Amino acid sequence: MTVTARSLKNLQVEIQASNHAILADEPIRDGGDDAGPSPYDLLLSSLAACKVMTVHLYARRKQWPVETVSLTLNHRKISADECEDCQTQGKAKVDIIECEISFDGDLDEAQIKRLADIADRCPIHRTLTSETKIRTAVLS
Repeated sequence: MTVTARSLKNLQVEIQASNHAILADEPIRDGGDDAGPSPYDLLLSSLAACKVMTVHLYARRKQWPVETVSLTLNHRKISADECEDCQTQGKAKVDIIECEISFDGDLDEAQIKRLADIADRCPIHRTLTSETKIRTAVLS
């Protein structure tokens, strides 16, 4: 899996992901032209898409009647000392992603609970909550 990116005018970035072109940008308040989603919008979009797809694949395999999965994600940064369940301490910033999820379909409470658990096991969720190394090489 390879994604390429190339700067355009101002803060706009042309992203090529498989056969799909995406334009990323920053909002006007942050110096961009608001011509596309911001990097954090793209991050949350990836997580949202992965959670929805993972739930649908699981429900399909179980033959559960999931019609629609709806999801809202919010991101914010807080001071670690404001976070009751964070390992980081002090004034360091901690990223908080809040997720609200709902399922449409003739599902019982046990199925709904299981689907919520499955959503939290999607590959992107696991990547974001595990140790990740990013190794950068500068090409000349």
